[in-house]
Amino acid sequence: MTSRERFLAACACTPLDRPPLWVMRQAGRYLPEYRALKAKSSFLEMVRTPALATEVTLQPLQRFPGLDAAILFSDILVIPEALGQGYNFRDTGGIAMAWRLETRAQIDSLVPVDAVPDRLSYVADTLALLKTQLAGQRALLGFGGSPWTLATYMVEGGSSDEFERIKQLFYTERATFDALLEKLTASLIAYFKMQIRAGADAIQIFDSWGGIIAGPDYEASSLKWIRAIIAALPADFPVILYAKGTAPHLTDQAFSGARVLSVDWTNDLSIVRRNLPANVAVQGNLDPVLLNTTPAIVRHEATRLLESMRGTAGHIFNLGHGITPQAKLACMETLVATVTGWK
Repeated sequence: MTSRERFLAACACTPLDRPPLWVMRQAGRYLPEYRALKAKSSFLEMVRTPALATEVTLQPLQRFPGLDAAILFSDILVIPEALGQGYNFRDTGGIAMAWRLETRAQIDSLVPVDAVPDRLSYVADTLALLKTQLAGQRALLGFGGSPWTLATYMVEGGSSDEFERIKQLFYTERATFDALLEKLTASLIAYFKMQIRAGADAIQIFDSWGGIIAGPDYEASSLKWIRAIIAALPADFPVILYAKGTAPHLTDQAFSGARVLSVDWTNDLSIVRRNLPANVAVQGNLDPVLLNTTPAIVRHEATRLLESMRGTAGHIFNLGHGITPQAKLACMETLVATVTGWK
């Protein structure tokens, strides 16, 4: 069984001798080869240049051959950028949008949805290059942000601590909010279909800020739009949903059409597995901070997680969020060896 077949079998909840392994946001400053490339090209240049994005995507797999999947090197904010709202990185950290979305007129003046795939053709070119390089041996994952998460950046004008503006828009100007989410949903459907045509084996939707809205409003603000995206994609195509801080909504997410729920580290994954339908796989959920500690701690905690999932099907081993720049190579090596050597 190839790594790609192992990954897709786990998505389908097929029993396996060990869970497949990949790591969210595999590229990053913890890899010296990434830092060397970053010294020559900016992040956005690497995202927009297929040859560079391909190189960055493959770096973790070349260093850690035990990984079963590659995740496209890109950014969730390429969608707002394609719609006409660019972004950059603040010197103090975080995201700054080129301008803040404040009015219905601004929403209406965003680039037409039909133009999004052409504006993001470099992503399709990167996926095509990766498909050739991987040669069917490892799964290839595309991704994008959820409509709600993208809207938070667009309306707040960048990274935010309180998310006051997006919440105010949701509660006081629902028609305007819905108009924005409809445009983002349609854009993401076109974008994900393009990724699938270009060779993605699965799509992960990151609802990174799903947990900041009041619980009773998660459906209207986020999940209903995610449902619409999944329903528009090819039937039974593997979609992975990651929504940070949304444990109370896992059951609702399980009926969203997603084949896999990626779970953050605050949950007991074995309990989540028992409480979800058998046809929905789970992904996760090691605390990424553990990779900043020692190999012995990583081995112990990874083994504990693996043992808690023994006898279950449909588990993809992963972190509970993206790998941090402080992650130690020795800890990552130990994680890969622990998972791939577990029976």
